[in-house]
Amino acid sequence: MDTAELFKQYLEHLFAGKRCEARELIFAAQDRGERAALLLQSVVWPAMEQVRQLYAGNHISRIMEQMATRINRMVADQLHLYLARQPKHGRRIVVTCGDGESEELGAQIVADLFEARGWTVWFLGSGVPNDEVLQFVGKVRPDVLCVYGARPGGVLSIRRLIDLIRGVGVCPEMQVLVTGGVFARAEGLSDEVRADLYAPDAAAALRVVDDRPVRVPKPDVPQPGRRRKRKRQGQAHAVRSMRRTTAMV
Repeated sequence: MDTAELFKQYLEHLFAGKRCEARELIFAAQDRGERAALLLQSVVWPAMEQVRQLYAGNHISRIMEQMATRINRMVADQLHLYLARQPKHGRRIVVTCGDGESEELGAQIVADLFEARGWTVWFLGSGVPNDEVLQFVGKVRPDVLCVYGARPGGVLSIRRLIDLIRGVGVCPEMQVLVTGGVFARAEGLSDEVRADLYAPDAAAALRVVDDRPVRVPKPDVPQPGRRRKRKRQGQAHAVRSMRRTTAMV
C-alpha cells in the first residue's frame, strides 16, 4: 500500500471514529517497514491538518473533529515509542503552542521528532503565561524556543512574548521558531512577530534549525496590525495578510 492510499484509509477511520482500525492500519504499515518518523510526518501530521481545515470550513461536525483529533493523538502517542533515536548532541529546545487540541497535537509531534533527533526537549503545552515562559527559558537556556500552532487571536501574545524575551535580554543567542497554525496560512507573519525562524511543518522545522544553527538578529518591524510609516514592496503582502488575520479575531 502506498502512502496516498494509507492516508486515505486512515482518514476514513478517523472520521468514522474507529480507534482500533486506525491504530491497526498504522502499525500494519510499520510492520511492513515504514519508519515511525515517516508515519508521523506523512500520515498523522497531514491528517491533523486535514481535520483542522475541514472543521474550520464547516465541512465536518464538532463531534467528528473531536473524535478524529483524539484518535490521531492516540496514534501519535504510540508511534512515539517506536521512533529511532539518535544520540544526544547537546542542543536544547523548548516547545510551546497555542490553545486547542490540534495545536497540542502538532506541538507534541514537533517535540517527539526533535527528541528522536538527539535534542533535549521540554514540552510546555498550551496556556503557559508569557512571564512563566520567560522564566523557564531563562532557567534552562535552550538553543531554540519553538511556538507551534497559534490561532489568529494568539498572534499578538506571541509578538509580546518575543519582545519580552528580547527586551529583557534573556538567552540572547536563543532562536525563536514559529511553525504551523496561522503561521502556515499567513505569508510573512513570522517576520511580523519577530521570529528568527519559520517552518510550515515538523519536517521543515528539523531542517531549518540544522540549516540555521546560529541566530542572526532581524531588524525591528511594527507590531502586527499597526501601519508602517514606510512601505516596501516586498513587505506589502505580509502586512495585508496580517491585517486579514487580526480581523478574524
